[in-house]
Amino acid sequence: MASSGFVLLDKIAGETSFKALFPLKRVFCTKRVGHAGTLDLRASGLIIAATGRATRLLPYIEAKDKCYTFRLHLGYETDTLEWDGEVVCQDDKCVGRESQPCLHGYDRAQHLGLEQSESPKTRDESGEIRHCERSEAISNGNINRADLEAVLPQFIGDIDQVPPSYSAVKINGHRASDLMNRGREIELKPRRIHIESLKVIGEGLVTEGCTGKCFATFDLECNCSKGTYIRSLGRDLARALGTCGCVSMIRRHRIGNVTVDRAVRGEALTPEHLLPVDQVLDFPVVRMNDDQVKAIRLGNWVPWHTPVENLSTTPGTEKFVFVADKNGNVVGLGTYDPGRICPKFFLGDD
Repeated sequence: MASSGFVLLDKIAGETSFKALFPLKRVFCTKRVGHAGTLDLRASGLIIAATGRATRLLPYIEAKDKCYTFRLHLGYETDTLEWDGEVVCQDDKCVGRESQPCLHGYDRAQHLGLEQSESPKTRDESGEIRHCERSEAISNGNINRADLEAVLPQFIGDIDQVPPSYSAVKINGHRASDLMNRGREIELKPRRIHIESLKVIGEGLVTEGCTGKCFATFDLECNCSKGTYIRSLGRDLARALGTCGCVSMIRRHRIGNVTVDRAVRGEALTPEHLLPVDQVLDFPVVRMNDDQVKAIRLGNWVPWHTPVENLSTTPGTEKFVFVADKNGNVVGLGTYDPGRICPKFFLGDD
């Protein structure tokens, strides 16, 4: 019963993106499955998976912009940049606080007497926690929502971002996380990403299982490009505020124009959840007769003088179109050039 198409999955926190695909193999009786845009183990939300020949379209899904929400914890940093990792940096403002999973905000008056020279601590090579360098400014513990919102513009637009050490970034063919688990020292280079928008949507909530002590939490929403690491964004936001930080509750709500409210949990997946590719990717669809479809299937271009609406207007990019048969079933991906449509690859059944 192997078929080609897309499936919208709502991944739960605690399972890998790879494991999230297992129900597809069972329901659609195929090993040819894949997904676009890996989510961290502890992250949840939208994964767009594909079966059969539709897996060839996944790079076009992965290139789409995305929307995430996440919780920022200020006051400590971990090796994984997640709330439950090994603490490598603890801000002095949190020392001596009551032990709890994570504080509801913080008591401003308790910190008014702190010296501005006090700085967070981080682990040195021996594993001992030491003072780490504080970026400027807010070092008296009075970090509030207005302070966070004041630094957000620094992160809008094209910025350079260093990925987390525990990530799938490849170094000489090996995942950075695998090298870290083997005790190797690594240095990742900054990557250019784009953040379209970043805003605070809540504050002061608790996440269970924090391994360090924080003095404030904020919930944020981020619309960003492919390649953005939310964990790194949380780290950098904290440093811009003059402290250290990590994140929790990462959830992906959107990929391109597809939102998680259309997605299904793996245990509820049925054959009816397989979507035609043109319901997920927004390339324009052109219908062709049998002879034209045959030409596309054989790798030949087809003369085309009918106007095609909704073509990409981005300079320097290919103008992709879906090729459909006379019944409207998508059978291939092509590119539009003035006067003709050229085949990219065939998606129909043999």
